[in-house]
Amino acid sequence: MMKIPCSVYIITLNCGEWLQQTLTSVKEFDEVIILDSGSIDNTYSIAQSFENVKISHQDWLGYARQKSAALAECHNEWVLNLDGDEVLSAELADEIAQFIERNSGDALIVPFNDAFLGVPNHKLTKKHAKVRFFRKDKGVYDLSNEAHENVIISSELVSRAKHDILHYGENTIHFTVEKSNQYSTLKAQEKFNKGKKPNILKLIFVMQVTFFKSYIIRRNFLNGKRGFIGSMINSFYAFSKEAKLFELYLKKNNK
Repeated sequence: MMKIPCSVYIITLNCGEWLQQTLTSVKEFDEVIILDSGSIDNTYSIAQSFENVKISHQDWLGYARQKSAALAECHNEWVLNLDGDEVLSAELADEIAQFIERNSGDALIVPFNDAFLGVPNHKLTKKHAKVRFFRKDKGVYDLSNEAHENVIISSELVSRAKHDILHYGENTIHFTVEKSNQYSTLKAQEKFNKGKKPNILKLIFVMQVTFFKSYIIRRNFLNGKRGFIGSMINSFYAFSKEAKLFELYLKKNNK
């Protein structure tokens, strides 16, 4: 069977829990590039069991720079980015293969089905989406982003995919809160570096606004108690970013 002419690139650090499923979902792709930053679990043994996978080490550069380095190692015209806790649905794999064959665009915005606490979201929950599949020469990472890295596409021929990437990583509240704490620190530093200043109104109202967006507008209420818990974590993440930005300016002004 002919491989899908696309390179998949993944950055990893101790991703053994989900990596088998991740790599199985892209076994029909031409190559998979894994850039690992120091795993001590079974990430390497899992990766080496797949014939289309090449894994190598790169000391941590930050999210955007690490993904940019992995992207540079890809050899195909088309590239797909996954994280080590994400699984490509069979339907999306077929959609990508057909998109390449038609050659009628340059990128796909892909929706995510997040399995918070091990359970996928209700089908009517509003999914977040981002560019994950594109022509290699049309995409570049914004290296000023400390977290929530994104690909900038130099083309207007961008479509939205019909099918999902399945995201399984946030299977415990402990992990989700730790990740939220890490990301809020990085985003506060990013805002500080760009000269953005803390805002008292944001500090007061950002939790309420974010909860409303997550629970009502994105329809997380359809996920029951999980949706409420997830929306509360999302709202505290938004508050943490603003509070940590305030902290950075407080330290700066007290020097």
